Amino acid sequence: MTTLTRTAAFNDDKRRVLEATDIVRLIGEQIALRPKGRELVGLCPFHNDHTPSMCVVPHKQIFHCFSCGAGGDALRFVMDYHKMSFREALQHLADRAGIRLTPWRASPGPAGGEGDQTPRSAMLGANQTACDFFRAILQHEEHGRAAREVIERRGIAPEMVEAFGLGAAPDKWDGLLLTVQKKGLDPAPFRAAGLFKARDDGGVYDAFRNRLMFPIHDQIGRVVGFGGRRIREEDDPKYLNSAESAVFDKGTTLYALHQAAQTIRTSRRAVVVEGYMDAIACHQAGVRNAVATLGTALTVGNARVLRRLCDTVVLLFDGDEAGMKAAERAVEVFFAEPIDVRIATLAPHTDAKDPDELLRREGGREALERVFAAAADPLDLLFARVRSATQGRGLAARSRTIDEFTTRLVALGLSTVEPVRYQLIVRRIAEVAGVDYETIGQSLRQKITRHRARPAAESTGADAPAQPFRADAQAHLLACLMCHPDLWNRLKDEEWELLSPESMAEGPAREVARAMADIRLHEEPTTLGAVLAALDDAEAQRFATRISTMVDHLTGGDPSRLVAHFAERLREAMLQRTIRRPSRAAAERPDGESWMQAVLRQRELRAAVGHDPTRLPRPGG
Repeated sequence: MTTLTRTAAFNDDKRRVLEATDIVRLIGEQIALRPKGRELVGLCPFHNDHTPSMCVVPHKQIFHCFSCGAGGDALRFVMDYHKMSFREALQHLADRAGIRLTPWRASPGPAGGEGDQTPRSAMLGANQTACDFFRAILQHEEHGRAAREVIERRGIAPEMVEAFGLGAAPDKWDGLLLTVQKKGLDPAPFRAAGLFKARDDGGVYDAFRNRLMFPIHDQIGRVVGFGGRRIREEDDPKYLNSAESAVFDKGTTLYALHQAAQTIRTSRRAVVVEGYMDAIACHQAGVRNAVATLGTALTVGNARVLRRLCDTVVLLFDGDEAGMKAAERAVEVFFAEPIDVRIATLAPHTDAKDPDELLRREGGREALERVFAAAADPLDLLFARVRSATQGRGLAARSRTIDEFTTRLVALGLSTVEPVRYQLIVRRIAEVAGVDYETIGQSLRQKITRHRARPAAESTGADAPAQPFRADAQAHLLACLMCHPDLWNRLKDEEWELLSPESMAEGPAREVARAMADIRLHEEPTTLGAVLAALDDAEAQRFATRISTMVDHLTGGDPSRLVAHFAERLREAMLQRTIRRPSRAAAERPDGESWMQAVLRQRELRAAVGHDPTRLPRPGG
């Protein structure tokens, strides 16, 4: 297959995949969206978004964040959200749509390089191979017997074993290693994924041995890590988790989220438990919106994943002292998040030590519902702790406790809490402290001011304010032509040069103009979808999406307003060009042919050879 033919087939694959993909459904599987006019909005996953700033535009099949500038088509979303290469994202969307891609082989250079297997995809492949191996071992008459006994003893139903992909690691140092060697696979990705550990002699051995294995999936079902529960009581630790890697981040991953995500989105509620067994027990009992933390305390990253999916989170903790401490930590994690949180504890409603034990009892599901019904407002828990700490103490001690408490609240993001909730919190603090509202309010305002004035180096990138976006007249013109391609016909001869790639500043604007020129040379409409499909550069895709969305919002989707906006920006751009008086050479191609002349030449060629793209010279050739 020649380079030109392969490129044409590749672009056809891209077009077919994008046409078959509903971007609203695609993004809605990862983020809760709600209608707003002609669009849908949700919390942007690409920055620390507290108010919905990302819109999804169904009629254009694009997404765009007005705060951080992220945007593009379905392919760009998959690439950025799931950290896939272009080829991986294309294959993922093709698999979803049931489309078979043209057989393709990577070739040297930028276009071919994207098809090579990335370290991330190699590690994901290693994890899937290990998952298949562990599942096969679980069914093995000898090597899986002990793990099957644990499953039977814990009352895990066969359908749950299947749904969660449970497996078993054999009681051998080289069970998985021998399989990898037998298949002739590279052991490096397995080692990078934490499945192998290094020996002193330079060799490797299995990281998981004689354990019941729980594969950990990301939201789209890829295996990113494992949790292994001991089978022999004398083996420590009780649970062994994969180490963090390029594909596995414990702080943003929740066990069973892949299985629970759909129910979480439809019910608008998530239940967070503390362990693998608890999550599976909940699903088996019909609580299909349950997820679990990965052997660590709940993190801000976990909270941000959940807030993009639902409106309410119920944190279900064990009734022991450790469970209560975990609940208090969780309150702080969710304190400033724009989501309703309820704290549910098993004690004093039941003597079961965890949800798994409770749900294995007769009437366990009903008892769990009573626990949910009695769930408390997290602020009650927070203020009960402060009240307990100040009770019976002297003025100095009480003042110090309140000061430490309010300082902590400011650090947790009190200034970002919505106004009504902020006022309620201030009144509660004043009540507990026995001080008037104004005094507490003034103290908090001073602390918030000092907190905001901290050195920039202490701020995280996610908290940094977004830079204002400014688009010049030429960018507005490009956007108008993506919103309404027929506007090209309104251009006079002297106005065409304003939109040539050479007339644009170096950067994304020039890339967008070049893509539009290419599309025009093939006499196709310069719609936003066509432009995004023609662009490979992420920054250029974001720029095209941003300016198109900006102009669409400025004109309210009204064609007459768009035409007027185009005419006004055209006059502005012509005036700017007159003031700048650029050299004519800047608007010419290397061979002296203007872009407008190239369009006319290409039309003549089309008249002679038809519309077969393989028979036409490439633009610029």
